[in-house]
Amino acid sequence: MQAHISSMFKNKKIFIYCLLIFTFCPLFFTGSAHSYNINNVSVIINNNELYVIASINPESRFKENIAEGISKELTFYIDLFRVWKIWPDEFVRGKTITRILKSDPIKREYYALNTEGNVTAEKRFKDIDSMISWAFNIADYKLTDLKDIESGKYFVKVTVESNIRKLPPLIGYFLFFLSEKEFSISTNSLKFMIPPKPDDK
Repeated sequence: MQAHISSMFKNKKIFIYCLLIFTFCPLFFTGSAHSYNINNVSVIINNNELYVIASINPESRFKENIAEGISKELTFYIDLFRVWKIWPDEFVRGKTITRILKSDPIKREYYALNTEGNVTAEKRFKDIDSMISWAFNIADYKLTDLKDIESGKYFVKVTVESNIRKLPPLIGYFLFFLSEKEFSISTNSLKFMIPPKPDDK
């Protein structure tokens, strides 16, 4: 009798595991056929400072995941490269922005952590749309001063990666062999001169 009950209990656990796997498995494969793309990366040189503008078109699935309470992490790598005719492009300097997006579906609260270097700030939003709009846009972001940048031809490369930050513990344990990275994309700006030519201003 005890063996029969134990067998039923094990079968029930297996059924629950399988159900959870089929429910959450699609989360791990959103990156395999994603349609994310970075819109044109633009640069602005003003008062001897270099600013970058970029944005991404998010998929509807990303918004659905946030609405379900699944935390996401977006990482932006914004890098300045110098162009050489013979040698490979030279990395000059770069910055990293990490944005962790969270939501509480029951309380309908939406908030994010924005980290740049050693500085982390929390932002709260009135709805999910405003949070995602903020998270997927880089507006007038100061990349660097140009005072110590040598004259030459340059471009800015923007790379964006997305990771799933929070899953039910059981699913995370059972699917440990699957990557939690959803996508990784990058785009280069048009090449430009430092200092800028008179007709580039």
